[in-house]
Order: sequence, then structure tokens, then C-alpha cells
Amino acid sequence: MNILIQHGRVIDPANHIDAQHDLYIADGKIVAIDQAPSGFKANQTIDASGLVVAPGLVDLSVRLREPGFEYKATLNSELQAAAAGGVTSLACPPDTEPTLDEPGLVEMLKYRAKKLNLAHVYPLGALTRQLQGKTLTEMCELTEAGCVGFTQADHPIIDTQVLWRACEYAATFGYTLFLRAEDPYLAKDGVAHDGEVASRLGLKGIPAAAESLALASLLRIARETGTRLHIQRLSTAEGVELVRQAKQQGQAVTADVSTQHLHLTELDIGFFNTQTHLRPPLRTQRDQYALCEGLKDGTIDAICSDHSPVDDDAKLLPFAEAETGASAVELLLPLTLKWASNTQQTLSDAIARITIMPASIMGIPAGSLTVGQCADVVIFNPDEYRKVEAQHLKSQGKNTPFLNMELAGKVHYTLVEGLITYSTL
Repeated sequence: MNILIQHGRVIDPANHIDAQHDLYIADGKIVAIDQAPSGFKANQTIDASGLVVAPGLVDLSVRLREPGFEYKATLNSELQAAAAGGVTSLACPPDTEPTLDEPGLVEMLKYRAKKLNLAHVYPLGALTRQLQGKTLTEMCELTEAGCVGFTQADHPIIDTQVLWRACEYAATFGYTLFLRAEDPYLAKDGVAHDGEVASRLGLKGIPAAAESLALASLLRIARETGTRLHIQRLSTAEGVELVRQAKQQGQAVTADVSTQHLHLTELDIGFFNTQTHLRPPLRTQRDQYALCEGLKDGTIDAICSDHSPVDDDAKLLPFAEAETGASAVELLLPLTLKWASNTQQTLSDAIARITIMPASIMGIPAGSLTVGQCADVVIFNPDEYRKVEAQHLKSQGKNTPFLNMELAGKVHYTLVEGLITYSTL
């Protein structure tokens, strides 16, 4: 099918485009921008007047909950949510049941996602068997099956000799390790940031040092072994500074931050609001400011949703017992635009953090409107507000700290390989 998207403001940070252009799509590919190719005849025309036409969003952390946790969410429901949020490519962690540590499981997940054809799914393989931190997985075989990197999700490797071997192996073959920095002993049984709010509420705290100590160790091992390292979901000012120093020293390290941590602090726990029970925990206002500034100056490369749908019952428990996580993939765009507005960043700067930057980290052909590339496109109104309401979320998990808030950045169309996967019309 040939599609013409006309009269829209095309923003493509990868190609330094920010102007009103027409976009031409044929056979699932972008075939031209501005000038129609010879003989092009549109089967469908989308009027994007007053709207932004941008590359489909790329999300670095989306838990799809399949296989094994279908009572929390299904592959179909979460890919529907991704489409509604303008996300066309996503990385999913391996902490499913069974764990994504076998090539067959990875191939099956990719096959099922391809059949749904709602978004490109890029699995992150388990770094160790069963995520137990003891025995390395067959990374070569997992890569051949479709993994774009390796991670422990929220399961630490306590034995640093195992971590060292994993880094050496990854460095040998050029694999990227996606790791979250948290000392398991300092964080043990903690449910909130170790500070005044946790003390007042009687909650077990997780100190900022749990991140900074673990991060310093990760960076040192990666530097010694020459490993390409991506730090997931930074949450502290100290962590931002450590990554900044590593980059200044020329180390091959990137980092991301979740949308929740850009806009919320420990104060938002209020009176035990379990929607704010997240991992890593919400930190101080100083940490939040450092995260926003780190993203602004390029220390932090990308924004992720850290989408983790949870069933209602798991959030109705007392705060310390409630399951961590927030349903966030549908809010990636509006919360990124909110960060840009708060820090006086351009629309192009904001879009880069959720398109070309995460695509580059994952090493995938996405995040741009380059001619010849798959026509993965999002069309949205950056000035149109919508109220975040549980009944309107496509995700099976309705757990988000932003319920009943009005956010700007309404998605009108999402296209994956030239097919419309979401439309408000």
C-alpha cells in the first residue's frame, strides 16, 4: 500500500530534519520526503496538518509478561499499548517464566510478536542461567535467535568473578550488557529511598549508595575488560556523576532513565501510594534534578518507560508488600515532552531521546525516517492534552502514578512497516 502523509511537521533528529514536509510510503518503506517519487500514487492519504510526524518511538524497557505471567498482562495487550503510545520498537527483559535463556524461547517470542505485527520486539537475553548469577548463558546462540543484548533484569550477579567472565565474553564478541546498578545487600528488603520520608512512614530504606557503589564496580570491570555497557534506570545524583566521569574518560558506556524518575520523588509516596512503589525507588528532589540535567547535557542518553504492568490485587497490598512497577509505555511520549518543557529543550531534542538514541544503544535499524528504512512512524499533537484514565489505557495493567493527570502529546496514528496499527479516527 502507498501512503501519503501530508502537511505535517516532520521531525527526524537522526537526519536533522524539522520542517513541514510530505512523507511518502510504499511497500512498507519510506520512499521519499518532500518530493514525490516518480510514478507515486497514494492509496491512502493522511492529513497531518497541525501534527508532528516523527520516527516511531523506541523503548529500552518494556515487560510484556509473556511467557508465564499472563495474569498480569499478555503479549497482545502490551503491544496494543505500545502502539497506542507510538512505540514501534521495544526491548523486553528476560525475567519471564521460563526465563529467556534458551534460543527456542527467544524465537517463539519473536514469532508470536511478528504474527501480531503491532511493534518490533527485540528481546534482551538472560546473562546467566535462570538469572541466578552463577552460570553464563550461550550468548552466541541467543544472539542468533534474535537477542540484541544481555541483562540480569533486577537480579544482581553477586559473584564478581562471574560478572568479570561475562564482561570478557561480551567484549570478545561485541555484545552490549544492559545492567542496573544496585548493591543487593544494601538494598535488601528496602522499599523506598533511605531518607526522611521512609523514616516518617516506617519503611525500610534503600540508600543512594546502593546504586553508586554497585555502579562504580560495574564501570571498573567494564573498563578493565573493554565491555560495552549500558546502565539501566539511573536514579541518583551520584550515579549520574559516575557515568559523566566515565564518559569523560572515554569509556564505552551509555545510560537511561525512566519517565517516572524524571517527574516523581520520594515525596510522591504521600500516604503509602503503592502506585509509586518502584524499583529503583523514587529518590530525592536533588536526585530528580540531577537526572533531568544529566539527560539535558547528554550524560544520560535515553529515556525509557520501564513498563511493568501489575495486576490490581498486587497493588492493593500494604506499601511494603505491594509489587513494584508501573504501566508506562503509553505515557513515554507525553512524559518525555513534559521533561522537555520543564528543561526548555526543543521538540527535536526530546524526540531524539526516545528514537535514534535508544535505537543506537540497541544497535537496531530504527528511530529515523531515512529513505529506504521501514516506515515506522508516529503522528501526534504535542499541544493536545489527554487525561490519564485507567479505562482508556490499552495495557492490561492499570497501575501508574500519573492516573487522573492531564498530559500533552496525544498520539493520532502509529504505523509499523507502513501499516496503521493505531488510529484515533
